[in-house]
Amino acid sequence: MIDKNHKQFGRKMDSVVVHGYQGCDPLTGAISFPIYQTSTYKNPGLNSNIKFSYSRCDNPTRAELEDTVALLENGVAGFAFTSGLAAVTATFSLLKSGEHVIISDDIYGGTYRQVENIWKELGVEFDYVDVGDIAAIKAAVKPNTKMIYLESPTNPMMKVADIAAISQIAKECGALSVVDNTFLTPYFQKPLDLGADIVIHSGTKFLAGHHDTTAGFVVVNSEALAEKISFMVRTEGAGLSPFDSWLLLRGIKTLALRMRKHEENALKVAEFLKDNPSVEKVYFVGLPEHPSYDVSKKQTTGFGGMISFTIKDVSKVEQVLCGGDMIMFAESLGGTATLITYPQTQTHASIPAEIRNKIGITDRLIRLSVGIEDAEDIIADLEKMLK
Repeated sequence: MIDKNHKQFGRKMDSVVVHGYQGCDPLTGAISFPIYQTSTYKNPGLNSNIKFSYSRCDNPTRAELEDTVALLENGVAGFAFTSGLAAVTATFSLLKSGEHVIISDDIYGGTYRQVENIWKELGVEFDYVDVGDIAAIKAAVKPNTKMIYLESPTNPMMKVADIAAISQIAKECGALSVVDNTFLTPYFQKPLDLGADIVIHSGTKFLAGHHDTTAGFVVVNSEALAEKISFMVRTEGAGLSPFDSWLLLRGIKTLALRMRKHEENALKVAEFLKDNPSVEKVYFVGLPEHPSYDVSKKQTTGFGGMISFTIKDVSKVEQVLCGGDMIMFAESLGGTATLITYPQTQTHASIPAEIRNKIGITDRLIRLSVGIEDAEDIIADLEKMLK
């Protein structure tokens, strides 16, 4: 649990990301928080009740990271996992057989794979709903609804959920509201402040930011939820390693700079794509014509760096994906380099074709994670790829 009276509270986000929760190692004064590369710890005596006894349960480096992310999200406690999907697993582990979940119809393929092949098999019910349609979410509520699970913006169709409105629906029916905040990070969006109960992240992406590690986070808004997720960490054994925790701490120090640059570049790239004759449609929440632009303006402080677009000619797909000099065809997102991805065969291959096509993940859809290179270089590369 983080201390709400901590000195970092009240400081601006740009300062908090640099200094983290404690600012330095309290034991040594080290400015770069140390990597406590140990599996176990000496007990000072019988029944000493020490915080750190075994690193599967707690580790000082991981604890600093968890407290930092909880602080950034204005949560009660944070938990760091080995991947974003491990964080999803821990969150869905709160459910029981016979309970019902309303979940984004446009969901990451790995999450969909978990739902269909694990949680449904264990008796949890799921209904996929357009998170941009409040009426549809209300209509999907059942007596046994216990969770509403959102991505906002969604991956890859960039739908935006009205988090405050949906969190209120969840409260009224006694369900937990969960928001995947990977695309915007707490720098641009704070779901807990909007009423959500749980925030999750693939920390691999913008939080780490350098294509060099995998991680996931769960941040909660209550001590009761913190106790449950803490149990999952200890029992499932998916807590993040000390070294990977240190990489995340280092990456977060530049989060403010990177997120502003991602957004600055994405706005320019989106405008370029809109006017390119090879592009049919652009999906970017920062464009005024986006159907949820006003909702984004209301609940966020920025639009992030993720763009999807469809091309007119499917025969050009491989050229667009592989024809860049600087832009790389690769899975993942949120790092310093611009990456281009084909959701149909990569991130969303687990989803049946008829469902993909229904929600817009067609054979002409391409996803772009706009990096922090010079925007003119990104655009020049895209221009060549789209010819």
